[in-house]
Amino acid sequence: MTEPMILRARVGAPLAAVHRALTDAGALRTWLAEHAEVDLPHRWVFWGRYTPEGDAPHQRLLHLDEHTLRFGWLLDGEETTTEVRLTAEDDHTTKITVSQTHFDLQEALAGTTIRGVLQTFWCLSIANLIDYLEGRELTPMCDFTSQTLRTELTIGAGRSAVYESLIDAEQVTRWFGVPMEIEPRVGGAWSMVDHGGAKIVDLVHDTRVSLDWGEGFGVQTWELAESGGGTKLTFVHSGFKDKPPYAGWMGTLSGFAELRRFHEISNWEPVWLSTPATERLS
Repeated sequence: MTEPMILRARVGAPLAAVHRALTDAGALRTWLAEHAEVDLPHRWVFWGRYTPEGDAPHQRLLHLDEHTLRFGWLLDGEETTTEVRLTAEDDHTTKITVSQTHFDLQEALAGTTIRGVLQTFWCLSIANLIDYLEGRELTPMCDFTSQTLRTELTIGAGRSAVYESLIDAEQVTRWFGVPMEIEPRVGGAWSMVDHGGAKIVDLVHDTRVSLDWGEGFGVQTWELAESGGGTKLTFVHSGFKDKPPYAGWMGTLSGFAELRRFHEISNWEPVWLSTPATERLS
């Protein structure tokens, strides 16, 4: 088995508040899943449209204390293990560390198992947990029962500013968290350095960007419109073959959660923290 996937983020909320959001069924139904039930110390489950293989609850609570939540999660016939660890940085700030077993990047790229969505599922979920705790609007979740990948969100910034932050490599690198190479023209690249990317197939200044991710993976289109002093961003992913690329869809949604923060929060800093290569969770 590969080493656990690890994600680290910072939230502007005290540890006790974060712990409540992890263990209160009503909170879980807001930021994590369509359905959730909590009956501690025995039962902690979630399921529904926004959960991979969410036809029924498939979690098994393994451990819970004031700093750690650990549960088994049956996915595609394998019981994975998820651990969420909380560390207080001060009275108002908490570090969240998520460890997830049974995730393989190559499987994610190939789409051979539902476990391939785990990384971006947790990126989007933790982004929404942070916005929930900080009193901000949440980013739309992924509906695993739908073949249509389309959503809208509003960003508190002007259309020109949002457009530039989608096609300027320096700005995208900042909010997306990955070094980017972007040629802002039709036929140009919109690529993650050392990880590949897409080709720009449509570009209308201040209005639209369309990216072709290659055969079988489809086209993403981002359309911008002015909305009450902000910008409405309509995001569509179409033209894919077979199963919808849920992993990539959630990756972009979680990225847009940070894009909103990038524009809307003064003295913005990324919520995501680097993970040392040598870090391992017990």
